[in-house]
Amino acid sequence: MPDPVASPLPLSLTRLMLRDFRSYADVTLPLHGRLHVIMGENGVGKTNLLEAISLLGPGRGLRGARTVEFARHSPEGQRPWAVAGRFQSPQGEFQLGTGTPEGGPLERRVFRLDNVPLKSQAELAERVAAVWLTPQMDRLFQDGASDRRRFLDRLVWALEPHHAREVGAYDHAMAQRNRLLHEGRAAARGARFADASWLAGLEDQMARHGVAAAAARRGLVGRLNATLASGLTGAFPAALLELACPMAQALDQQPALAVEEAWRAAWAASRGRDAAAGATLQGPHRAELGFIHLPKGIPAALCSTGEQKALLVAVVLAHAALIAAGRGFAPLLLLDEVAAHLDATRREALFAALVGLPAQVFLTGTDAAVFAPLRGQAQGLRACPGILVPATDFPMP
Repeated sequence: MPDPVASPLPLSLTRLMLRDFRSYADVTLPLHGRLHVIMGENGVGKTNLLEAISLLGPGRGLRGARTVEFARHSPEGQRPWAVAGRFQSPQGEFQLGTGTPEGGPLERRVFRLDNVPLKSQAELAERVAAVWLTPQMDRLFQDGASDRRRFLDRLVWALEPHHAREVGAYDHAMAQRNRLLHEGRAAARGARFADASWLAGLEDQMARHGVAAAAARRGLVGRLNATLASGLTGAFPAALLELACPMAQALDQQPALAVEEAWRAAWAASRGRDAAAGATLQGPHRAELGFIHLPKGIPAALCSTGEQKALLVAVVLAHAALIAAGRGFAPLLLLDEVAAHLDATRREALFAALVGLPAQVFLTGTDAAVFAPLRGQAQGLRACPGILVPATDFPMP
């Protein structure tokens, strides 16, 4: 396995521009170096800043918010919003922007690369990768399987930009199949489905895209487990990830074409049962991601809050290293209130790991003293309502 922290140059955001985004009316922020600490009281816009950066990558950002929610509220009402960033990369300098289209509705979002419209987010994913850890993710081990599956898909997407297209195509075909089964059942209960050829076509799409998505998930879980077991994450406990997915498990024993054929047959045989249930009852959309605290050998759901946080940090650090090794550039690493629930020893280990990673990192927190070990190594910023100012007690690195 290649050294995940060997030499790729980091993807670097050198300037961030916000207009009428969340709590910010108009901000232009020069960024220097790899490490950035944003300090301030609760509610002053620290997370908004990280969210803006996350929107320069593919997807709906670290909050998963609706597009209309990004617009700043003013006495005149919500206004068109924009986020833009200037980047330095191994391929040279470029600028990305996203926001409300000119003259368009707040519900719509567009993207531009060097002032040229992008046709899809897949083009964006080729340029930028972002990984984040937020306080809301602390509930990952207690939330439902769908939350952990989305977490896994975000990790895969950062390494394989076309993964989202495979998942989206599978979900679209499955939704059409469910609708067709419902309509067929309503039209003739117990009768043979009149649209069998259409159903077969949809099940073929589900098999092709589902196997591609399952293979990507399976591959990432294996690579993450190898990285975590290597000791790369230092003082953070290694997690063992377990993907519970019959389609992915079948790929351990059979070639992809054979797995596709088996699932086409399985879905054809289950049409009556799925029609009665009103849903497709089996497939990669039911995959579950499990976390084991490897040193203790217990599920993460049974660990303490601090141990769960440490496991998440370990996974995110390992993933960032994998991106650096696999894509030739390191990701943007967004860590919101990451010091919460970490003791002093693990905070020190985290900062040491971040200094060693070839990734540009943005950390937020309310207590400036927590980040004292990063003085002289990180650009410090203080967030106040609607503005960001240099932190005078953090000398420029």
